[in-house]
Amino acid sequence: MSTSVRIVVAPNAFKGTLTANEAAHAMADGVGDTYRHADIVMRPVADGGDGTVAAALAAGFTRHEATVAGPLGTAVRAAFAVRADAAVLETAAASGLRLVPPGRLAPLAASTAGTGELVRAALDAGARRLLLGAGGSATTDGGAGMASALGVRFLDRTGRPLPPGGAALRDLHTIDVSGRDRRLAHAEITVAADVDSPLLGPHGAAAVFGPQKGAGPAEVAVLEEGLRTLANRLDALPWDVAGLPAREARVTAGAGAAGGLGFGAMVFLGAQIRAGAELLLDLVDFDAALDGAHLVITGEGALDATTLRGKAPAVVASRARTAGVPVIAVCGRVDLDPGRWQDAGFTAVFTVHPVAPVHPVAPVAGAPATVGVPAFVGRAEAARRLRRATAEALRSMLS
Repeated sequence: MSTSVRIVVAPNAFKGTLTANEAAHAMADGVGDTYRHADIVMRPVADGGDGTVAAALAAGFTRHEATVAGPLGTAVRAAFAVRADAAVLETAAASGLRLVPPGRLAPLAASTAGTGELVRAALDAGARRLLLGAGGSATTDGGAGMASALGVRFLDRTGRPLPPGGAALRDLHTIDVSGRDRRLAHAEITVAADVDSPLLGPHGAAAVFGPQKGAGPAEVAVLEEGLRTLANRLDALPWDVAGLPAREARVTAGAGAAGGLGFGAMVFLGAQIRAGAELLLDLVDFDAALDGAHLVITGEGALDATTLRGKAPAVVASRARTAGVPVIAVCGRVDLDPGRWQDAGFTAVFTVHPVAPVHPVAPVAGAPATVGVPAFVGRAEAARRLRRATAEALRSMLS
């Protein structure tokens, strides 16, 4: 192979195993194992979930930390990034699924209060322009926990504060915003959403993402009822709290991100919703990295229907296709029919273990879909498997 071959390595995080940066290094090692003299350009990406702050730090922001409540109330240290009056935060650092111990998923009680505390810490640090990544959460509380940490009170019929979590929202009677942090009125907040889902319905926060957070069918119904009650109570207010009216916010693309936190950010913080992957790829100068590239390698833990609703690998594939650069995905598992990922711009898709292409397009030889790397393997083992899978995928593609 010519030494002039340029390969861009741009994975998303592999949930439960590797960060985007760790995955990028493992993939780069796999490229080096196969093509020693390739020009490797690493651009780990994010879409508002894990890796959002890391992308900002790589772009020159300064790391800050705060102690906040985790999704189940236990204190955690959460990082955020600051440059001048701008801050980048991620819901996953404070309210993320990765913070819930194995076997302790609590989809009905998990809260975004820690994310609100993180917003408050960024305001305390002098930030007035906030980018909040909304992916990777363990929560489905409509952002009520976040808002409560910023001074909004959610009360039941007797005037008592609701307990944390999405299930408690079914008992919501009164929303008191008199104590809302005054600094929010002068802040410019953008939510980087990793999906384009609305708040409610079959494509909403509870129905689509609740099961990923441990909710069974009955619990999904409970969470849906809670979110609907929250939206209806906001609709009944004679004025808008901070920004977009609830009746409009609930159907806005991205309202369902992070278990409805996108919705809560719009109505309580006056935030705007933007596609997280587009924002973060711009932050890491991804399009410039495509100049002269011969191949892009991306990937994430699971390539599935949610990937096509705004996740970073799909945006990577779209931009690479526009630039005329073939792109392959190396993933833990693949839950999409070949036609769907081909339409999204992927040239070929491979799974991590066992390593095999999933019906790739010509000229690569096809093979049946295979199940990917088991969840929650150790980081070192996950990196080793991803390195090997990348090397074998390259041999299949470029030999």
